[in-house]
Amino acid sequence: MEYIITHNQKASRFETIVGGQVAYTEYTSVEGGLEFTHTWVPEKLEGKDIASALVKFAMDYARENNLKVIPVCPFVKAFLLKHTEYK
Repeated sequence: MEYIITHNQKASRFETIVGGQVAYTEYTSVEGGLEFTHTWVPEKLEGKDIASALVKFAMDYARENNLKVIPVCPFVKAFLLKHTEYK
């Protein structure tokens, strides 16, 4: 399934709304990059690859904008270990 993901710069996160619920991966801006601190998907939406879609979108954004990524969030760390094309 594809999700409509947006970059909510005001809230410092990439997010999607599914079934009226918001899922997101949030970051803190640092010099030259983004420090990803938390990824959250409502319990009812778990198991639908939403977190992976959010992080992929965020990594593509970082790549397109030449931003370094600092993965503090455990999910983002695991995603990057699994998806070595983002190294």
